[in-house]
Amino acid sequence: MQKILYLFLAKLLGLYLNLLSFVYPKKASQLAYAFFSEPRTGKLSKDKLPQILKETLTETFQDGEHTFQSYTWEGNAITILLVHGWESNASRWENFIPYLKKSGSTIVAIDAPAHGLSSGKEFSIPKYAEFIHIAVEKFKPQYIIGHSIGGKTCLYYHYAYPNDLVQKMVILGAPSDFKVLLQNYITMLSLNTKITKTLEAHYLNNFKERIEDFSGRKFASTFSIKGLIAHDSEDDVVSINEGKKIAKAWKTAQFIETKGLGHSMHDDQLYQNIYQFLFETE
Repeated sequence: MQKILYLFLAKLLGLYLNLLSFVYPKKASQLAYAFFSEPRTGKLSKDKLPQILKETLTETFQDGEHTFQSYTWEGNAITILLVHGWESNASRWENFIPYLKKSGSTIVAIDAPAHGLSSGKEFSIPKYAEFIHIAVEKFKPQYIIGHSIGGKTCLYYHYAYPNDLVQKMVILGAPSDFKVLLQNYITMLSLNTKITKTLEAHYLNNFKERIEDFSGRKFASTFSIKGLIAHDSEDDVVSINEGKKIAKAWKTAQFIETKGLGHSMHDDQLYQNIYQFLFETE
């Protein structure tokens, strides 16, 4: 029932934007982009942090007009960076942290733009990648783990900021092609051609990339580091075909297909597989 209501509201919103585009096309496009790029949930309050984040050393970093938050569980010289997905925050790793702690490693998690304790209302992959870049320069992680759009951002980060610091990367339930994400949004709202073209133009003008080229498989095809890609066959948010696209292009990565985990990818066996990949294989 909740899903039906959500779809109905999405269609209603799309109808409003389509009608608005004939009268105020610029306003319609701005609203369409805002609904696509502004998360509705995932923010945190400093006064009400989840318990898992209260156990950390916190640090706030400045990036231009934005700030982003990091959380560190101190350990040895081996460092792991955790990158969460859409409408989430650093606490999403709560179930995974105990497995990583067994290694004795230092664990660092960050909040994405407009998520957790990080500033802003708008999320974008390039801005998130800037946050990752600053975190890598500061904490020098050997391993990076990303979930969902956070995983896609990890791919873009390593493509845009190539370095020798990161040795292994784990990507969980991540989309490959940005065009698929945008098209899903357009289809869900039944947006007209006029708004569709302006949305595509926005990304070209602001990020200097055609959406066809903003592809995880394109980024991964340039990698020589070792990777682990995991995707669930019953993921109803990001199709498993997206994970397979990345795996096919990334020649030094292995692919794990899970079943019954959905998009969240929380699972003891998967955590053990990731642990083994990071710490028990060369």
